[in-house]
Amino acid sequence: MKKTFLLINLLIYSTLAIAQNPFIVDEPDVFPEVERREIRMPKIEGFEIMLGDFHMHTVFSDGQVWPTTRVWEAWRDGLDVIAISDHVEFRPKRDFVKGSLNQVIEIARPEAERRNIMLINSAEITRPMPPGHFNALFLTDIDALEVPDAVESLKAARRQGAFIIWNHPCWERQQPDTCKWFPEHQELLENDLIHGIEVYNWDNWYPVAIDWARDKNLASFAVTDMHGTTPDMRNTGRYLRPMTLVLVTEKTQEGVKQAMFDRRTVAFFAGKLSGPNGWLRKIFNASVQVKIQDRGNRSRPATVILTNTTDIPFSLKHDDGNIFELKERSSITLQVPNASLITGIPLTVTNLLTGSNQSLKVTLQP
Repeated sequence: MKKTFLLINLLIYSTLAIAQNPFIVDEPDVFPEVERREIRMPKIEGFEIMLGDFHMHTVFSDGQVWPTTRVWEAWRDGLDVIAISDHVEFRPKRDFVKGSLNQVIEIARPEAERRNIMLINSAEITRPMPPGHFNALFLTDIDALEVPDAVESLKAARRQGAFIIWNHPCWERQQPDTCKWFPEHQELLENDLIHGIEVYNWDNWYPVAIDWARDKNLASFAVTDMHGTTPDMRNTGRYLRPMTLVLVTEKTQEGVKQAMFDRRTVAFFAGKLSGPNGWLRKIFNASVQVKIQDRGNRSRPATVILTNTTDIPFSLKHDDGNIFELKERSSITLQVPNASLITGIPLTVTNLLTGSNQSLKVTLQP
């Protein structure tokens, strides 16, 4: 009898728990649950691609959001790793948001751990041009960078093992009618105080910076430099969020750091990739599959199917002048001379930039 009574009570309480409140009507489609964007990248033997944004701000400098918001946005947009890089010297909200910049990563950390986003302790050294603004990554004490001299600030970052990026080198506020590599930058390079360069920032890219990255052996970066809320690109644009591809051998902070120092980064922005020729070639070859549909004959061209397995678009130009768009996760059919089945199909991938006026050249082997 007791067992029956307990069972009835359990049933009643369970029913009450799941019953909808008759005074409330839910409308879940007004604010639908947000899902993480899954971005498909190529598989390159020996490496994994981590997607990152290494320049963004919060209310602790001149940004408009709390550190945890940056983590949530990164998770939503399909990123794996971020660097919140508040300004060391420019903190207009300091009277209201007090304390050390070292606390920013501690505030963001619980949300990052919950969403499996890697956080890199970083800050932006903010000085007039030359030398300009620099992000220092992998810091242990941001406060130590707040010194009068710009070079001494960069040296303080290097003593902590920092990787240093020259930010927005062609920013109009600092170089309004030109974009120069100053003698001061050459001195920084020779003294191991510049390791990377932003070739893309917010909604601008800098062709000359692509040349500098190539000629001076600097890692390439594309960043948002976000200050306000980051828009959901699924609803507002045709592109993925600007990001940097980091080719790591292990998914750890040390793995990311080593990849950067080894120049294993590729900037991804506005449907374009920019980086070293060798890494662009590996990415393209691992992304595109080639299949012969019809070998043709002496009087009929061969037919080849190209399939893009990734979320990277490719703009292809054949040596005969024909242009093809191989969009994300799609296939196209090409008709090519029969001899191409033996010699290969010569193409220029016009959106894979190896220089300001140069694009990756490939020969597809069916």
